[in-house]
Amino acid sequence: MKNNWRFLGAGAALIVLLTVVVYIPAMRGGFIWDDILITDNPMIKARDGLYRLWFMSKPTDIWPLTSSTCWLEWRLWGNSPTGYHVVNVLLHAVNAILVWMILRRLRIPGAWLAGLVFAVHPVNVATAAWISEQKNTLSMLFYALAILLYLRFDEEGRWRWYGLSLAAFVLALLSKTAVVMLPVVLLGCIWWTHGRVRRKDLLCTIAFFVFSLVWGLVTIWFQQDRPTQGYVLGVGVVASRVAAAGWVPWFYLYKALLPLNLNVIYPKWEIDASRWVSYLPGMTLAACLMVFWWRRRTWGRPLLFGLGYFVVTLFPVLGFFYQSFHLYSLVADHWQYHSIAGVIALVVATGEKIGRRAGKWRRPVELLASVAVLVVLGAATWRRACVYRDEETLWRDTLAKNPNAWVAHSNLGFLLAGEGKLQEAIWHGEQVVQIRPDDPKVHSNLGVALAQAGRVQEAIVQFEQALRIKPDTAEIHNNLGLALSQVGKIQDAITQYEQAVEINPDYAEAHYNLGLALERAGKSQDAIGHYEQALRIKPDYAEAQNALARLRAAQ
Repeated sequence: MKNNWRFLGAGAALIVLLTVVVYIPAMRGGFIWDDILITDNPMIKARDGLYRLWFMSKPTDIWPLTSSTCWLEWRLWGNSPTGYHVVNVLLHAVNAILVWMILRRLRIPGAWLAGLVFAVHPVNVATAAWISEQKNTLSMLFYALAILLYLRFDEEGRWRWYGLSLAAFVLALLSKTAVVMLPVVLLGCIWWTHGRVRRKDLLCTIAFFVFSLVWGLVTIWFQQDRPTQGYVLGVGVVASRVAAAGWVPWFYLYKALLPLNLNVIYPKWEIDASRWVSYLPGMTLAACLMVFWWRRRTWGRPLLFGLGYFVVTLFPVLGFFYQSFHLYSLVADHWQYHSIAGVIALVVATGEKIGRRAGKWRRPVELLASVAVLVVLGAATWRRACVYRDEETLWRDTLAKNPNAWVAHSNLGFLLAGEGKLQEAIWHGEQVVQIRPDDPKVHSNLGVALAQAGRVQEAIVQFEQALRIKPDTAEIHNNLGLALSQVGKIQDAITQYEQAVEINPDYAEAHYNLGLALERAGKSQDAIGHYEQALRIKPDYAEAQNALARLRAAQ
């Protein structure tokens, strides 16, 4: 028993060590993209944020456990990204250990090596190196624990393990709904262990199915009602979604087996649902699974279990349900974080079986092959983690592989404008306008860059175009007001600022800008009221404090 614990401890320590080593570039990285949902989220910063995250329907995502973790981390790390990165990498390392433990309990050959490959696989960089994807690592933690505890319940028959497994599943759902397929996974594990699914197994998983269904429906409502912001998301009509669903698993399988040219935003597929060949990948996949089922008593058994797990856990991201990320692409590396373990386990177990035929050379061959695979994957993960060190590096890498990634153009242009590289920022803004001419935000972003470059009249044209597309956007009214002020059209600017604060009464910057415009128009008393309102909304607003003090001193 002591030797067994030493073996487990040494194996776990090596997984953690190698994970930390390959993710050193990520832990040195900064905040990227939607990490602002942590660093600039009023609920995360608020003292009563935990209550609001759990009992109010205003959060950006309906994953209160993940948000609560961020609430706690904000109090530990604040605006320092290192702490968040370290926690995420360590969670990923623990998940790799749990993958090993699950495969070991299922008696799958090469379980420890499979856990190690999961830890250093470059596809998982999109989760482990991206702070916002802590929802992936946290949900995977409880998801894997739920499987491990249920397997122990199945082996020992003690209901406390069942209760703990169900509790872990609920925590996983509260971290990210991508784990909804766990009840099906549990039945698959039972089939693998016993060769069949018994009546009592179906009864025992009913509670898991209920929680999965309820939280899945809540998430679908939330995704459609809240984060879409008026956009029509998803893959399109039903036929197109069905066709796309057949392509997605093959894409992820390719990236799992040959992780080359990884990208944060892949080109968005244009699938013609009217052509029968669009359904061929899905039909091929279904035919493969049917053949594996037909040969389930012999060579088809491991293929059915490994690839069946892979496809089943991908179901939430096949395209049948709305995802805000579908605005950019139909696939994303971080969407296969919970699924990739099935492919890894199948490949490693196959390699282990082949290695047994090497006779007396078995050990050296297995060792050399394992080291070679880990070195190649680890080096690729290190290089990929370097891409996530800052936003500019990430977006330049994205555009090098996908020049039509409009959100990369938009975000990179915004960064360059902040650095004073206005001509390059304007060029990126123009690319976005060509790709998405009906998006008001891209016109507004281009207008900001043009105004900063002194091309104010051109900026006004872009802001006005944005408002024609979406007239009720406070930020665009505010930006137009700033541009009009620059060319001396103070009354027109006042009109824009007033519309901005009418749309969003809590827009502190618009109140401040309205105060400045009113002051220039000789309406000092009205200006004081808006400065005071800006400070009520944002008490540490230094510019408003100075403006208010100046006017009061002049009275």
